[in-house]
Amino acid sequence: MTDFRSGFVAVIGRPNVGKSTLINVLLGQKIAAVSPRPQTTRRRQLGILTRPGAQLVFVDTPGLHQARHKLGTFMNEEAEASLDGADAILFLVDATCDPTEDDLGIASLIRKLKRRPPVVLALNKIDLVSNEAAAGVVQQYRQLLPQESESFLISATRGDGLDRLVDFLVGLCPVGAPQYEEDQITDLYEREIAADLIREAALLKLRDEVPHGLAVRVDEFKERDNGMAYIRATLLVERDSQKGIVIGQGGKMLKQIGIAARREIEAMTGRKVFLEMRAKVEKGWRNRESVLERLGYRPKH
Repeated sequence: MTDFRSGFVAVIGRPNVGKSTLINVLLGQKIAAVSPRPQTTRRRQLGILTRPGAQLVFVDTPGLHQARHKLGTFMNEEAEASLDGADAILFLVDATCDPTEDDLGIASLIRKLKRRPPVVLALNKIDLVSNEAAAGVVQQYRQLLPQESESFLISATRGDGLDRLVDFLVGLCPVGAPQYEEDQITDLYEREIAADLIREAALLKLRDEVPHGLAVRVDEFKERDNGMAYIRATLLVERDSQKGIVIGQGGKMLKQIGIAARREIEAMTGRKVFLEMRAKVEKGWRNRESVLERLGYRPKH
């Protein structure tokens, strides 16, 4: 194993550019929640890809954005902290549009790093644009980054360019032993992933006024003697009106969320799941440090 390569790759980008989708595809299984809603990812999560001769540890991060509450501040701090100690930075952007203010802010953050690892630019969603349009967007992004940065055109959903990207990232990693066991694919416990998958199901079902004010707390997660997992979870919202939407008429919406979440959790755990859920109002929870800490979000300010 003298030529084995192992390293950490910080995957950074603004909300909804496909960071979690990319990592799920590279690993060949779902470990991170994804939805069309921005800011689906709220904390750092490792995606560990081990193959003959190499191990890439992808650090999936929340999308960097203009924070409007303490939860947003925590999410930005999580993303920025991932850059510390990384062997490479994978800056993921959306090939279907010009750089946004958030993209400009991320590029500025990268340029200001005191210890800057190699930066790789990946333009995602190229299956949605013409080659001519993609070429123009590439030039706009490359002008924002250090001159030595490499760029790749990829499609996380279709698989375009992913093999070349992974091979290049492996080449940036130092020679050394793997950081994790070969069969480990993430650092989160099933309980934490289950909470994210419940929230993902809610994001996919609910109206626009609810998603960002929604959190999931897993109150109980245990395996029964018959091998079935029992999960009891609370969906936290900020207003009474949101609670009504989450529950739905006669409990219909909460039931739909539960069915979708249970399906994803069973696929993740490989066993049957009994999921019990309720909705609860925690007014202004995104700005209440005590609630954030109980949910596992620990802002520094």
